[in-house]
Amino acid sequence: MFLPVEVIRRKREGLELSEQEIRQFILGVTDDSVSEGQVAAFAMATFFKGMNIEERVALTCAMRDSGDTLKWEHEGLTGPVLDKHSTGGIGDVVSLMLGPMVAACGAFVPMISGRGLGHTGGTLDKLDAIPGYNTSASEELLRKVVKEAGIAIVGQTGELAPADKRIYGIRDVTATVDSIDMITASILAKKLAEGLDALVMDVKVGSGAFMPTFQKSVELAESIVRVANGAGVKTTALLTDMNQALASSAGNAVEVREAVEYLTGKYRNERLHEITMAQSAELLVSGGLAKDIEEATDKLNTVLDNGKAAEIFGKMVHGLGGPADFVEKYDEYLPKANIIKPVYMEGNGYITAMNAREVGMTVVQLGGGRAVPTDQLNYAVGITDICKLGDKLAADKPIAMLHADDEAAWEQAAQKLRNALTVSETAPEANPCVYKRIV
Repeated sequence: MFLPVEVIRRKREGLELSEQEIRQFILGVTDDSVSEGQVAAFAMATFFKGMNIEERVALTCAMRDSGDTLKWEHEGLTGPVLDKHSTGGIGDVVSLMLGPMVAACGAFVPMISGRGLGHTGGTLDKLDAIPGYNTSASEELLRKVVKEAGIAIVGQTGELAPADKRIYGIRDVTATVDSIDMITASILAKKLAEGLDALVMDVKVGSGAFMPTFQKSVELAESIVRVANGAGVKTTALLTDMNQALASSAGNAVEVREAVEYLTGKYRNERLHEITMAQSAELLVSGGLAKDIEEATDKLNTVLDNGKAAEIFGKMVHGLGGPADFVEKYDEYLPKANIIKPVYMEGNGYITAMNAREVGMTVVQLGGGRAVPTDQLNYAVGITDICKLGDKLAADKPIAMLHADDEAAWEQAAQKLRNALTVSETAPEANPCVYKRIV
């Protein structure tokens, strides 16, 4: 007879749980035979006593199997099923370019994404800025668009890893969110339910990162790589810099605009390009579509230069309900803010530090992000032409362009943005875009 209290007691005592014990507990989470109090107790015991890699693999697989899993073997796909996941950041619009680029190289990308909360933007919120785009697609539509366009970026269906949804909601109100064991299982349960052949993980480091320290970011990346590979999905991770905004834009419609301009070659932010290429190349090699990073990079440059990646992005948008000519006429379709004005900063010297979290909270303050999950978004507001570390202040050079609803909102956001920057007399040393690769 299965007793949830015994699983909780054993973990409280620091004992290793068997795969069977973990599976039975997660089954009880899914069918509600395990109470909310028992889930909370299990989460707290795990938070303090931790899990070894075998337990993490068992927990991840049990949560993955708590609902539907996507299976692709009977779909007649001609390439590997690949995806990426990021711990989130400011101006992290990589998914919108990486997915079409990798698909243009022969992969299929069923990208299940999330919404923003706190200082980080959500991929689904960005795509919701496109008129008609359906981020709440059914599994049937997801499969159809993946087969026809090569990629679909949509939200989690109700039957995908439902145990994770219940456990996360309880962790969120019991101060057990920042457990490496449970973060790993939560991220991977949803990703592995996509039926992937390979995954690349982007773990952010710095002032706008989810994890508080470099060492914690390394710990999370290593955990995800070991657990995902243990669950049978070839996975690598990159630790990337989030000490400043990644793109030149932060917000919903403004980031979609930057993504389209990147794909069409109109404008490419150097740091964004380096990180997008690094992650995309990792995926092509892991998925067997390139023998090494050099060959992968060549293939990615080809699909950017010949327009195939942009074409696939347009196919995905149209397949999920958006305009057929979105790539060509994106500026006509994307909403624009009432006030778009430059922000200047007084003084002399160089921008030596940026509190990226505060830049993200500036977008939230403008109405482009959520303070609580029920907040309605203003897709038009945001920040563009964001300055970079090392830029020199000048009276005629703005630190950014602010897109706001009204003058009062613009003034408040402008001051918040100025306060997020540190200025010194000497230029800072440049941070690497990619700190470390973990396999």
